[in-house]
Amino acid sequence: MKVAIVGATGMVGEVMLKVLAERNFPISKLLLVASERSKGKTLTYKGEPYTVITLEEALAEKPDLAIFSAGGETSLNWAPKFAAVGTTVVDNSSAWRMDPNIKLVVPEINAHILTKKDKIIANPNCSTIQLVLVLAPLHKAYTMKRVVVSTYQSVSGTGVKAVQQMENEAAGIQAEMAYPYPIHRNALPHCDVFLENGYTKEEMKLAREPRKILGDDSFAITATAVRIPTSGGHSESVNVTFERDFDLQELRRLLSKTPGVVLQDNPDTNTYPMPIYAHDKDDVFVGRIRRDESQSNSLNMWIVADNLRKGAATNAVQIAEYLVGNKLL
Repeated sequence: MKVAIVGATGMVGEVMLKVLAERNFPISKLLLVASERSKGKTLTYKGEPYTVITLEEALAEKPDLAIFSAGGETSLNWAPKFAAVGTTVVDNSSAWRMDPNIKLVVPEINAHILTKKDKIIANPNCSTIQLVLVLAPLHKAYTMKRVVVSTYQSVSGTGVKAVQQMENEAAGIQAEMAYPYPIHRNALPHCDVFLENGYTKEEMKLAREPRKILGDDSFAITATAVRIPTSGGHSESVNVTFERDFDLQELRRLLSKTPGVVLQDNPDTNTYPMPIYAHDKDDVFVGRIRRDESQSNSLNMWIVADNLRKGAATNAVQIAEYLVGNKLL
């Protein structure tokens, strides 16, 4: 199978290559694609050197699969061109996620909706993926009414410039800034751009995407997204109100049996999810599970995942694996 990785020189692209190699994804010809300024650069995959090519060159190759992680504008312009030559595109940007004609997929939840006709498939927002993996079994069992989520997101979610800003500030170096304020020893309630309603784009992604993935508009979600000075891994404080009451032990058992979810929940031993434990792992970790004593049928919990792996690269590769395994390419 001929596979193109668009945005191969970026942070997610780098992790994408690592995940493809780890999972031994079937590739007969690999095309590593980036912007004009990166053309000719050499990257390594499975110990072999590959020369970075342009989007035009990759399009001419008519790959079977193209995984995009190069920003929304690139995806809007180029995904339809690849689809037109028969390529199936798995897009990691926000460009297509809420398009009613494009499917938004977390494989453990809704890969079954995919067909051969789906030539552009959207990969959800990193914070959404870890949230819905935990919410999906709970919604099925107890029916959610309302979700309140506050995120504590790594600078790696912004990109390499943000990571560099944090490292520079920690070292006392004044240099280019990715954020309007320092991030070292700080917390910015500002992920993505502000919208007219006072929310950021990141917060509105969290409010809209879960309902599309779960195929249900009957529950409400509101979000506050905060950037914190960690180099990897997103964390979320989540409060859920259900239609039906729940037994905590039964709820924990349900989550412990959910594919892709790891339960870390024992206050007696200080066992709870943290970004340092989630680093370089594909699972979503959940803990600090307890009743909300201020509201009936309500629950508090803490969810953590590696935003560059399950939150981006791994989810996209899992979509591709489903397409291959079900002969949809």
